[in-house]
Amino acid sequence: MNGLLGTKLGMAQHFGDDGRVIPVTLIRVGPCVVVQKKTAAADGYEAVQVGLERLSGPGSRPARNRALAARLEAAGAPSASVLREFQADSGEDLEIGSRLGAEVFSPDDVVRITGVSKGKGFAGVMKRHGFHGGPKSHGSKFHRAPGAIGMCATPSRVLPGTRLPGQHGRERVTVRNLRIVRVDAQENLVAVRGAVPGPRGGTVEIRKA
Repeated sequence: MNGLLGTKLGMAQHFGDDGRVIPVTLIRVGPCVVVQKKTAAADGYEAVQVGLERLSGPGSRPARNRALAARLEAAGAPSASVLREFQADSGEDLEIGSRLGAEVFSPDDVVRITGVSKGKGFAGVMKRHGFHGGPKSHGSKFHRAPGAIGMCATPSRVLPGTRLPGQHGRERVTVRNLRIVRVDAQENLVAVRGAVPGPRGGTVEIRKA
């Protein structure tokens, strides 16, 4: 398996062998259930589709589509609310309904983790893009506005990609080259060095680099 789904629990500290403090993010891996297997003969590539079983918390609502609900019921994962595909060299030893956890990973594995960042709501250009802002005194009436964005007569429109106020955060973010410090297979916990995108209780994808 190339990776699995997990739930971010929060940050903690881990003491290395030399006594130095290592900031880590705790992730509960799974429980993930194999819902579908894709083979090179039938689909053109090798992959395994897994579902994350979440009984409570954000994103725990099960699928309402009848066809998908029937497939999850057949795989023994009616409560799975998140489905993702992960590469697998050979899925012969993984049967539909198999449950996977933290045993997929090992200490010192280098992974990339994808999650949805915290939503900050509607924000202006100073908070969203880091604009410097205008003068703060001497009668100035230009403080936090973005300034002129027009293009005069040519091309007489606002160009796509112009940095403007809008939704800040709540976007898909991937952090690469994170190293796994500790794996607890019994509790399905993984300690990853560094920060991981998303709030506590958010769903993350852990893929081996």
